[in-house]
Amino acid sequence: MKIKIFLFAVLAIFLASCNTNHNHEIEEPHHDEVKIQLTAYSNEFELFAEADPFTVGQSSEILSHFSHLPSFKALESGSMTIRLIVNGKETRQTLEKPTRKGIYKFELKPETSGKGQLVFDIVTEKGNFQLTVPEVEVFADDHDAIHAGEDIVVSSTNATVFTKEQSWKIDFATAHPKTEPFGQVIRTTARVESAQGDETLISAKTNGIVKLSANNILEGKPVSNGQVLFSISGSELANNNSATRFSEAQNNYEKAKADYERLAELAKDKIVSEKELLNAKNQFENAKVIYDNLNKNFNPSGQNVASTMTGYVKQVFVQNGQYVEAGQPIVIISQNKTLLLRTEVQRKFAPILGTINSANIHTLHDNQTYSLEELNGKMVSVGRNTNSDNYLIPLSLQIDNKGTFVPGGFVELFLKTLTNAQALTIPNSALLEEQGNYFVFVQITPELFEKREVKTGATDGLKTEILQGLSQDERLVTTGAILVKLAQATGTLDAESGHNH
Repeated sequence: MKIKIFLFAVLAIFLASCNTNHNHEIEEPHHDEVKIQLTAYSNEFELFAEADPFTVGQSSEILSHFSHLPSFKALESGSMTIRLIVNGKETRQTLEKPTRKGIYKFELKPETSGKGQLVFDIVTEKGNFQLTVPEVEVFADDHDAIHAGEDIVVSSTNATVFTKEQSWKIDFATAHPKTEPFGQVIRTTARVESAQGDETLISAKTNGIVKLSANNILEGKPVSNGQVLFSISGSELANNNSATRFSEAQNNYEKAKADYERLAELAKDKIVSEKELLNAKNQFENAKVIYDNLNKNFNPSGQNVASTMTGYVKQVFVQNGQYVEAGQPIVIISQNKTLLLRTEVQRKFAPILGTINSANIHTLHDNQTYSLEELNGKMVSVGRNTNSDNYLIPLSLQIDNKGTFVPGGFVELFLKTLTNAQALTIPNSALLEEQGNYFVFVQITPELFEKREVKTGATDGLKTEILQGLSQDERLVTTGAILVKLAQATGTLDAESGHNH
């Protein structure tokens, strides 16, 4: 059954093509069979219209699609006036709202023949705008209009139809390639680290047993400046008992204070010598220094250690109940606001390292690319030499953590150099790869796209240099190219998404 249906379909197509070929010289096409495409752009809108050829005294339908720029989404509301101006005479029509979402269906009857222009006056909530289609021709009779329309019909051979209704449903955009300075790019990998001053290491100030606070100091947990993180107690230790040392220091301080005050009273009556008084004062001041230091950092239950900045717990080095010694690292607190990207490059790039003026950073875990300027970044240092252990040259960049960077992870780095050389570039999102070859979809009309192979040069992670296959005045799909490719692969369109001509 399926084979029969297929054979009937093939036969129907063959007969239709035969009919078309041999009847072309006998029958003139009807006016409504030939359509002309009109395309125009402004800073705010894209227009794509399909219209009947314009003939004096005959009504022509203009099916107009309007998209916002740069979003390329449908114009959903607003009044529209179309004006056909030829030889100073004007024909107009106003629609208060779209015929359908993004579509305005006009009908005009030209009054005079000649070349003129179509002007669209757009009134929306955001203001008044105007879009002009130049070089619109109105013909004196239907015969000339039809033949002229046939001559400018756009060929769809080797092209993919992707309707405006389809593009409005997805992230979609088109643009011209750019001719701009594009220097040598050094592609490498960098390690993400916290910047100096962005994190602090908190260490034990005495020997003892660590007791983490009841808030459960865990990696990744936010902490505030002055928040107590843990305490260190030596009261249970036989040796180096901090509580014993605190009591001893307190007793020595109180004794030295009492001795000094007593000798000071006796010195008034010249009962003790000045030397004895100075010795007592010295012992008192030394005991006070020791006691004040211990009293500041200790209490009978141990030493309380607080965070010195607001941030989060980056790393905990000890466990609750573990014995630590003075100076031993306990916890790292990080703000994770400023990061360093550390990388190394081959020595062959040494002559151009001084010309590096920017970079693009590509995160591997979420496939996002950021410019150095976007992250408020800067080049911090460039190595001047290598050593016997490492023949690579180190570089460091500093960035603000505005993305999803994780210290300790890795990113792909594209170091960009200054240059006066001009290159034709396109966004990487416009490129499609098939078995090592690269393709783009070039716009023929806003609903018709040609798949074209291009030869690529260097890439900086965001843009790629095009060496062959594309010119600056051509418009191509920069966002949504993969979906245009899928439409080409299926060879079919959603019946509900198309529009009637």
